[in-house]
Amino acid sequence: MEVRNQSAVSHFFLQGFPLSAQLQVCAFVSVLLIYMLSLALNIIIILITCLDYRLHTPMYMLLSNLAFQDMWFMTSTVLKMLICLAEGDNRISFSGCILQMYFYLSLGSTEFFILGIMSVDRYVAICYPLHYNVIMTGRRCIHFLIGCWTGGFLCFILPMVMTSMLPFCSSNIINHFFCDAAAVVTLACSPTQRLELLFFSIASTVILSSFLVTVISYIFIVTAILQIPSSSGRRKAFSTCASHFVVVTIVYGSCIFIYVTQQDSSSLDVTKIVAILNSVINPVLNPLIYTLRNKKIKDILRETVTKIFFKMRVILVDSEQDRANDNLA
Repeated sequence: MEVRNQSAVSHFFLQGFPLSAQLQVCAFVSVLLIYMLSLALNIIIILITCLDYRLHTPMYMLLSNLAFQDMWFMTSTVLKMLICLAEGDNRISFSGCILQMYFYLSLGSTEFFILGIMSVDRYVAICYPLHYNVIMTGRRCIHFLIGCWTGGFLCFILPMVMTSMLPFCSSNIINHFFCDAAAVVTLACSPTQRLELLFFSIASTVILSSFLVTVISYIFIVTAILQIPSSSGRRKAFSTCASHFVVVTIVYGSCIFIYVTQQDSSSLDVTKIVAILNSVINPVLNPLIYTLRNKKIKDILRETVTKIFFKMRVILVDSEQDRANDNLA
């Protein structure tokens, strides 16, 4: 690896995980399969939400936006990881590193905002079912989503600009598998306490504010569900928000550990392992959890697959009849 002793660097090296040649091949195949599965599942969710009128509701608009966000969030780190594993070239340009860091943080912030809005949507659906269509209108949901995406991509502009202006003169080896803010800032050869505090403050505000909204929503949800007299009604109500609760637990658990609890340089190796859960595993778990636990989506998928096979069968039968008619002629 190359070490630079000048005030500016043109590229960094991603240290990643030290793996043998055999493990590197296994890691490449595993990550590639997970990435392809995540893309396929998220694209399916987006397509059926857009094409089936029965899913043109705020809940599924939020779900399709979460699927879209997951696709790009995973792509922001996994594509470079696959290149490193396949070619063994861990080099990343300075500008590419800053862009990767920006998109990772911005897309991650967008996810927290969307999860917060989803918890509010479930709160309205459970606690005010008769007024749901009046409160959570399509237009209001679109406004919420615009706010989520805009807020997510505005949060970290200032710290990104400040990071891009840092002098890096001690080393250009990043102790991570992608350009994580903490791992990059530690390489600077100027005081970074203010920048680290800014990163910490913004990350804590984004994560904890959306987490607080989610917790409050679920307190009201659980309280309302426990007041339902019938056990079948309680079961049905719990099932409508169980998927979202599982996703929220995984996402917030990993990110609070990484970004809200301040990490020193000695804990970066542990942070890398937790970051795998956040950037590689979560994006494939989200669509799996939502599709496997959502009866409506499963029914629509089943109908769609049945229609496709029926149409294919009709096409095959028609082509065989045409071929038989041609032979008779």
